[in-house]
Amino acid sequence: MAIIEQHKNFENGENNGLQALEESLLVSSSDCEGCEKAVKKSESSLWMVLICTLVAVCGSFEFGSCVGYSAPTQSVIREELHLSLPQYSMFGSILTIGAMVGAVTSGPIADFIGRKGAMRVSATFCITGWLAVYLSTGALSLDSGRVLTGYGIGVFSYVVPVFIAEIAPKNLRGGLTTLNQLMIVTGASISFLLGTVITWRNLALTGIIPCVFLIVGLWFVPESPRWLAKVGNERGFLVALQQLRGKDADISDEATEIREYNETMQSLPKAKLVDLFQSKYIRPVIIGVGLMVFQQFGGINGIGFYASETFALAGPSSRKTGTISYACLQIPITVVGAMLMDKSGRKPLIMVSAGGTFLGCFLAGISFFLKGHGLLLEWIPILAILGVLTYIASFSIGMGAVPWVIMSEIFPIHVKGAAGSLVVLVNWLGAWAVSYTFNFLMSWSPSGTFFVYSGFSLLTIVFVAKLVPETKGKTLEEIQATINPTRKGLETLY
Repeated sequence: MAIIEQHKNFENGENNGLQALEESLLVSSSDCEGCEKAVKKSESSLWMVLICTLVAVCGSFEFGSCVGYSAPTQSVIREELHLSLPQYSMFGSILTIGAMVGAVTSGPIADFIGRKGAMRVSATFCITGWLAVYLSTGALSLDSGRVLTGYGIGVFSYVVPVFIAEIAPKNLRGGLTTLNQLMIVTGASISFLLGTVITWRNLALTGIIPCVFLIVGLWFVPESPRWLAKVGNERGFLVALQQLRGKDADISDEATEIREYNETMQSLPKAKLVDLFQSKYIRPVIIGVGLMVFQQFGGINGIGFYASETFALAGPSSRKTGTISYACLQIPITVVGAMLMDKSGRKPLIMVSAGGTFLGCFLAGISFFLKGHGLLLEWIPILAILGVLTYIASFSIGMGAVPWVIMSEIFPIHVKGAAGSLVVLVNWLGAWAVSYTFNFLMSWSPSGTFFVYSGFSLLTIVFVAKLVPETKGKTLEEIQATINPTRKGLETLY
């Protein structure tokens, strides 16, 4: 799902995929003396980084659990609490409103109370929200709980990848960021699966579990050394960095690099949102906003939030089979997408992905068209399940993650903060619009809904082919020169 996919580190701009993690974890044998000692030292420092990452990605798992909750529970909640279609559509989509507010406020919160503090706040909101959902007797308490969990995952969407990027060594950063994405998808998939076997109230209680693990785990891991350096806590900065790199590691070079980076960032001009509409930034803004619009209006959050009911509409026997297949497919496909990210290039991957989402929506639209005309009835459930699974598989390998990677690469350094805010805002607004209108569109015409989404997929291919540059293997200066060929790369860089 698109809102799952946005947790790539926007400001870090690095995404080496699973290959980076795999290569970082393997130390090639050498005949030189002292190699074994070096390996042991590397392994000892690696463990703390991995423990910190595993604690942080409990927030990623929680994010997935929140997103996956509405799909398997729709019919049961509507029946038990007597909710109308508009009321349940509001419940499903209001998560994105809370998440949008959380994402916008996450930066100041994480800067003020630290990365660990922000994760604790986020977990507290999620726990409160899940308890409200569990105790709900009507639409108001249900929506209140959903907004609270939405706010919590909005904060997680920023602080988890930032925390991972700030604690990880350069050679591990891309791979560990991929673990963040993988845990988000895993959380959503497990929520899908559990929703088929337990009640909706008990499913809400399971959402509390990752938060508890996160809160407890944070007591045993260090704060981000980069944040500690940023706020002037020199002693804490050095202690945290030493913990992460190993007690015998020489951290002087990395500590100097972090200090110099903070000084450079403080010296750069502070861009405002209005600055993005200057002529030298207008093309990257069009690319960034355009990719977010096409990502969302291809229908991902409507299809994902209400997948079980979509399968049921194609045929009663399709609900359980389709939901389980959907859940099981997401994880391996996400792994494949991460592996392809740096091998195939951004542009071809997103175009192939959009082509696949077109095919998936077209097949699903054909299935409902046949049902509406009473034709080939035995093929309808097969086509519907095949279409939705093709859609989600295609989306996961490109359209989900690649736009966020491109965002991290096309904007000059000093406007990335403002650009990130604009892009996140557009993405969450699109997510709300699609998730809220999906049920109404399906009531109007199931086949028409999927044909509309397939049209957006085709427009995505045209947009990417005409406007989006290939950024794989290019420096920031080269990317800026490609986007603004009439200006020098260094001029647009700053």
